[in-house]
Amino acid sequence: MNDPEKLSSELHDIKEMMERSSRFISLSGLSGICAGICALIATWLSAGVIEKNKDAVRNLKVSLADADSIMFGDFVNSRLFQIAVITFVAALAFAFIFTYRRSKKTGVPIWGVTAKRMIISIAVPVLAGGIFLLTLIKNGVFGFVAPGCLIFYGLGVLNASKYTLPETVYLGYCEILLGLINLMFLGQGLYFWAAGFGLLHIFYGSYMWWKYERN
Repeated sequence: MNDPEKLSSELHDIKEMMERSSRFISLSGLSGICAGICALIATWLSAGVIEKNKDAVRNLKVSLADADSIMFGDFVNSRLFQIAVITFVAALAFAFIFTYRRSKKTGVPIWGVTAKRMIISIAVPVLAGGIFLLTLIKNGVFGFVAPGCLIFYGLGVLNASKYTLPETVYLGYCEILLGLINLMFLGQGLYFWAAGFGLLHIFYGSYMWWKYERN
């Protein structure tokens, strides 16, 4: 190997080391696939609940003027809310399992400085959005909950993308775009949730697995 090639190789190694130190590269594409599958199952279960309780669901779509008939506690104790919570916990568990496995292979600590920064970056927009959306629910405004979830989640992913694999930024943009489109089709949030939290995660996870993990 001549000097220019040796220098190029060393520069590549240095760049790779800097990349590993500044980004959390242990995110597994399999966790994205599992999260998407969980979301699609939740969508299917929710559709069944909605079909069996058409009158109750129709009441959830009323305006703020009729919100007295909808109690916040009733929503929290509803089957739909329970499905959402179980889905979130299951997706989080799969994310931890597959990320932990990948962190062992890559040698990157699962709870290092970069991982903490990434989690904080995604948590701030998501938690702020969650509080905002819960306030809307408490006041009987349900139509903006589905697009709001997509938009705030997308903002969180976009904010955290600078601390993880660069392709994550496109997932954030797509989630935000779906949420904005959903604003023009209020009442169709279940389909947009299936597309955003289900299909997009499966596509993103499959791509990430193919690019970074299959070998």
